[in-house]
Formats: sequence, structure tokens, C-alpha cells
Amino acid sequence: MDSDFASYFAVWDQLTPSQKEHLLQTTVFQQVKKGTILHGGQEDCLGLILVCRGQLRAYLLSEEGREVTICRFFDRDVCLFTAACVLPNMMFDVFIEAEKDTELWVVPACLFQNLSQESLPIANYSRDLITHHFSQLMWLMEQIMWKSFDKRLAKFLVEESAVENTHALKITHEKIANHMGTAREVVTRMLRYFQEEGMLRLTRGTVELLDLPRLKRLANG
Repeated sequence: MDSDFASYFAVWDQLTPSQKEHLLQTTVFQQVKKGTILHGGQEDCLGLILVCRGQLRAYLLSEEGREVTICRFFDRDVCLFTAACVLPNMMFDVFIEAEKDTELWVVPACLFQNLSQESLPIANYSRDLITHHFSQLMWLMEQIMWKSFDKRLAKFLVEESAVENTHALKITHEKIANHMGTAREVVTRMLRYFQEEGMLRLTRGTVELLDLPRLKRLANG
């Protein structure tokens, strides 16, 4: 495990031998199935997650049960939301779900906190991760507040096509709504409009992108 984990931990070479040993002894390797909720808001404190292979989604959940995706984590990405309980100014009620079968490492929250206090490289690493996650939240707020829904939906479809490496997206209207923080009916209406405009074709459980260049222009407009 040591060589694999070391390649995923950005400041590994800046740690002392004892810190490295402590990490190797305490860090847990997990395999989680698609649909698993890894982190359920502020009440959970799993620790720092390093994604080996797979895909995770971080999202907010309103009191009415509406979801909105903040960001996704792919191979070699690091998620600090799951260790927010031991970090200052990170009181985000964020949920983490496995969108695909995923292999990951978890650095326990208490260990990560202790290392952040005794190691300047890890403290700086934590600060950089906090800044990055906060930037993602600010970007999301700007999108929701200032960008029209047709542009946001077009951007989502373009990005989803790139992630899945296909123009035929196996995704439901409900799932798209969960990503975008809106009602399924709103998504359905806009998808039907896109279909009428010849940009995509809707079939059961599938959104087939027919005019990706036009969707990209709309997303960037």
C-alpha cells in the first residue's frame, strides 16, 4: 500500500519518517459500491478521502429534500468535506455519494487534524484544499444566481458527455434535477425544448446529444 498511497498524497515527500509511518498504519483502504452515502452532513466526520479509482459526488440537501451538486471527485482527487468537523471555518452540511463503484483511501479525521497541527506542509495542504472547495461553492452560487437555466443545463450535458465519454447519456430527468438543484419538471420542460430545437433526442432513461457544438455555444454564451 505504501508506494500507492504515497503517490496520491501530495505532500508525502515533505513528511517525517514517523508521520509517514503513522499515516500508513492508520489510513484505511475502502471499496464502496455505487449509490453508497459516504458522508451524511455535519454529523459525520469520516476523514480525508483520496480517490484511487471511481467517482464521488458532493452535494447540498435542502430542508425540502432538494439536492444540488457542488462538485465531483475523480481518480486522484482529494475530498476535504468529509473532514470538515476538525477544520476551522469548514461548517458545510455536505453529503458525499459514490456515483460509481469506487476505491479510495480514508485518512481518519483525528489523525489528519493532529498532522495538520504538527506539520507545516500538511497545514498548507489543508489550507489549499479549503480554498479550492470554497471556490467551488462560490462558483456554484454564481451559476445559480446569474446564469439562466438553459445555459446551466447545456453546460451540465456537455460536461456529463465528457465525463462518460459518450453522447448517449444514461441518466434520468430526476438525476439531472438532483445535480442542478431544481425540480424534475423544470428539467423535463427544458430538455423537451432542446429536443424540439434538434440539440438532443429523449428516450426512456437516455438523453442522446445530437448537436454538441450548439450545446457548447449555448453553455458558453
